[in-house]
Amino acid sequence: MSTTENIYMPFASKILDVIRHTEKEYTFKMEFHGECKPGQFFEVSVPKFGEAPISISGIGPGFVDLTIRRVGTVTNEIFEHYKGQSLLMRGPYGNGFDTSLFVDGETVVIAGGTGVSPVRGVIQALADSSNPKDKYVIAGFKSPDDMLFRADLKEWDEKLNLILTVDGAPEGYEGRIGLVTAYIPDLPVRDAATAAAVVVGPPPMMRFSVKGLLERGFKEENIWVSQERKMCCGLGKCGHCRIGDQYVCIDGPVFNYSVSKNMLD
Repeated sequence: MSTTENIYMPFASKILDVIRHTEKEYTFKMEFHGECKPGQFFEVSVPKFGEAPISISGIGPGFVDLTIRRVGTVTNEIFEHYKGQSLLMRGPYGNGFDTSLFVDGETVVIAGGTGVSPVRGVIQALADSSNPKDKYVIAGFKSPDDMLFRADLKEWDEKLNLILTVDGAPEGYEGRIGLVTAYIPDLPVRDAATAAAVVVGPPPMMRFSVKGLLERGFKEENIWVSQERKMCCGLGKCGHCRIGDQYVCIDGPVFNYSVSKNMLD
């Protein structure tokens, strides 16, 4: 009998906590002992319902945070699980963010909506760096009610240069209103040619954000993005996430823009 390990076999992970952000978005703190990086993902599964790729939104001793949006059959069922119960997971998969590339020197992070989740660890590393005032974060949400990680946003606002904006808000709202791209031209970056940037969010937002950064003088090779793509096997076998000769689940989802700009479906 072969003792070869089944690489598709998930493991049971205990739910350590469940944190509600919005009506549809919760963070599940999952028990996990192993190495992982921001930007990687796990496949989370529920028997009879299927599995879904979920980005890592936090890493700590003995746990990972998975921030999940309730949008379909699998995630609906995941939301029926509570603290003390377990979910099945496999991973981590993919190429994550190397935070060492961003903690020194000027760095800009632009994230929209749930795109804040995969870069949460990057932003925290910037906030905890020796020069947080050289770090700029533009975080955009659909509305004030759609904001994620409110405690983190407050901490980041105190430590680094946070621009928090919403697409729209009710009358009387005192915060910023507007798309994230509107704030790129006025970023007080001293040397855009050497500054690094991370952009994560819906494809149109990423496209126009990168355009704005390039117009400011940022270099393509200093910009990193995370591709939004439905990953299935996580191992580059099924071909579902293949774009040209790149497999998002193994070559990404984090790509340098000099590579991702040529990834056309």
